[in-house]
Amino acid sequence: MIEIQALHKYYGSVHAVRGINLSVPKGEVFCFLGPNGAGKTTTIKILTGLMRPSSGRVRVGGLDVQTSPLEAKRIMGYIPDMPFLYERMTVEEVFRFTGDLYGVASGETEQALMRYFDLFALLEHRDVLVHDLSHGMRQRLIYACTFLHDPAVLFVDEPLIGLDPYTIRLIKDLLREKARGGITVFLTTHILALAEDIGDRIGIIRDGDLCALGTLDELRRRHGGRTLEDVFLGLTRPEGRP
Repeated sequence: MIEIQALHKYYGSVHAVRGINLSVPKGEVFCFLGPNGAGKTTTIKILTGLMRPSSGRVRVGGLDVQTSPLEAKRIMGYIPDMPFLYERMTVEEVFRFTGDLYGVASGETEQALMRYFDLFALLEHRDVLVHDLSHGMRQRLIYACTFLHDPAVLFVDEPLIGLDPYTIRLIKDLLREKARGGITVFLTTHILALAEDIGDRIGIIRDGDLCALGTLDELRRRHGGRTLEDVFLGLTRPEGRP
């Protein structure tokens, strides 16, 4: 469902992404890990068409993200680490506006609104301005809007930032459910326990290079260690640091 071939990204003299090759099949939860500055967010921005690569090719659902950007984005959902919402719209207005952007029929939008507003406990906040929402409620709204058009591929950058334990459990269960239904989930996270919990496969990026790839058991066998934390620290620890 996601195909990455020889992907490179330069920022001037900085080689941020170094020749990544990766295939993520339909229905997989793929967790993309790495220390700060390793290239995770740059990679996900290229995959979603928000940034052009210096070289290489990305296909999502068989569509080239650079040559067919609108078609590719119609089948994607993207939740960034710092999502933007229109502050002076109400919760319901944002949701319906999202439906209009994706060309979702009004009847389908209404059904989705009732389903996801109930799931994310947004019904009693439907007339509240986004400006007056807590961070956690904004995150719930972003998830509701993202699932409105039934994306085939979901990209999530740091999915659990600032969420309470109840919402964390809700998001984890929802991502598993969506993957079982055939959605491909590609997420970046610093929370290793999340990757251990829901990741079908895990990729670790270091200095722009995909240095490890596999299931948790495969990573432990290849790179040593009892836990994902052992594997991660062994691969990404800076030289000279204990």
